[in-house]
Amino acid sequence: MASKLKHSVKNSIPKLDQPQRKRGDVRLVAAALILRHNPEGSEEVLVCQRRADQAMALKWEFPGGKIEAGETAEEALKRELNEELGIHATIEKPLVRIRHNYRNGGAVDLQFFTVREFGGELENRIFKEMRWSGFEDLPQFDFLAADLGLIRDLAAGKISVS
Repeated sequence: MASKLKHSVKNSIPKLDQPQRKRGDVRLVAAALILRHNPEGSEEVLVCQRRADQAMALKWEFPGGKIEAGETAEEALKRELNEELGIHATIEKPLVRIRHNYRNGGAVDLQFFTVREFGGELENRIFKEMRWSGFEDLPQFDFLAADLGLIRDLAAGKISVS
């Protein structure tokens, strides 16, 4: 009996390294389309690949992260870009807002912004890989499900970042 009780208590304690999701939870996230012109003059966007030890391992995404209580989306994005890439970004206009519902019952509310100017050198602090990509090439990357509609629209020229 003691071993059964011990086992059931152990399994009921949430792991601290895994966020606990309740059905209907919505995670608020701000993400950046960091833009540059390549030597040929075409516009490119920075894409980042998650590490193998992260949730949704090896998926590609745009840099950014969770909006904490008391933060605006722009404040959160500035903080996240500094933490992830070591830059001090100038956050431009909101580009698009997307809500994506996951099969597990959770959801994400993504706010995308453009960034053309930043201080500091881009430094990969958390990703497996970072690459510059033309918009037409974005569908070749294995992006997070929540980003796929945006990826299709950017590649097709349906959303302008100008």
